[in-house]
This record gives sequence, structure tokens and C-alpha cells, in this order.
Amino acid sequence: MNTIKYRKLKLETGQLLLDMGCGEGRHSIGALLETPANVIGLDLSFEDLNTAKSRLNDFELSGCDTFCAFGVGNIKNIPIENSSLDAVVCSEVLEHVDSPKESIQELVRVLKPGGIMALSVPRYLPELICWKLSKEYSKTPGGHVRIFKHSQLRDLAENNGLQYQSFHWAHGLHSPYWWLQCLFWNTRETSYVIKLYHKLLVWDLMKRPLFTRLLEMILQPLIGKSLVMYFRKPV
Repeated sequence: MNTIKYRKLKLETGQLLLDMGCGEGRHSIGALLETPANVIGLDLSFEDLNTAKSRLNDFELSGCDTFCAFGVGNIKNIPIENSSLDAVVCSEVLEHVDSPKESIQELVRVLKPGGIMALSVPRYLPELICWKLSKEYSKTPGGHVRIFKHSQLRDLAENNGLQYQSFHWAHGLHSPYWWLQCLFWNTRETSYVIKLYHKLLVWDLMKRPLFTRLLEMILQPLIGKSLVMYFRKPV
């Protein structure tokens, strides 16, 4: 269920990737398994970081030549030296922060010239529908404080020194799930409809049947939950 396509990061053996705002480690662990790079995952949540560390135990890593390390870090003051990283992933973070500009500047600072940065945020229309369906959705502590349009995310990166490479959408099946969450906000923990749809998402994740794979391909350009963009720091 990774949002980022790791091949677009163009990582080579022994290079260093930062997953900023790693949460429970989905992209960090995915990068460890699917790329030849070493991975650092930073987040502000101790609880999420502990979950991320425990999830490493779910995988057979004895023959792995690379590492994945987790630690506490603030996107406004990343504890890494200038131009130290070969790639940066910042997935579903910028919609939460007070100052996206300061956050992008920090991400650019730690990225090496020639390095690739992957940014993802909730896509404008699916996110707007969530805001319309539930006033509480955007007021949850630590929740989403802004909605990015396609051009706004691209301008944010380009105006702070990055070169645009490409984009795609992700998680077409997830938008209806969040719409249901917002529609039944006050009863979302017990809603049978939401539980049933969640089972569909888990079934898709575990079994990856042809039916949901085709449905995902159809829905991504229409209602994909995430917008993902890739940029390069000029040499």
C-alpha cells in the first residue's frame, strides 16, 4: 500500500533515504525491502515510532545489507547536515504543518544536489469532499489544516529550488472509505458500512485480486486519494 514509487527515486547501493514524517514506518520499511538504500525514518510521535520499530520484526532481514533506523525529528528543524541525503520522501505530511514553505526549505537543505524528492498530499477534490461531509474532519487535533491543489504543490517545490520531474495519483479505492468516515463521523467506530469497506481494503491488500487491481487502475485518475510528485534538486 505504498504511496511512493521507489523506482522513481533512482537509489543506488548504500545511498541514504530520509522518510520525513514516517509515522508507523510504511514507506521506510517499504524502501528497505524494495531499494538498495539505507533508510532513516523521522517523526514526532513516539507511539508511531515504537510501532514502526516493532514492525521491522515482521520481516526476515537477516540477509539484508542495508539498515532502517527510526528516530524523533521535526520537519522544521531536521537533525541532519546540509546536502547529506540521496533522496527524501515526505508523504502525507505537508497538509498538517503550520508552514509548508519552511518545511520544504528544510527538506531541500538536507537533500544532495542531484537527489530526488517525493512529495505526496491528499488530492484536492477527494479531500474537499471530506471537508464538506464533516466539519470535525479538519478540526481533529493534529489533522489536516489545508488542501493542496496540483499547481500549489508544484509551485511550492519549484519556488524553493526544486525541478519538477513527474506525478501520479494513488489509492483510488481509499477515497470512498474516507468519505464514509466523514459521512458517519460520530458513529464511525461502530458503523457496519465502514467496517465492511475496511474488510474490502484489507482483502485487496492481502490478496491483491485482479478485480480490485483493475478497479484501482480505473479509480486512480478519477478519485485517487493522494497526489504524488517527484522533484530533483539541481546540481
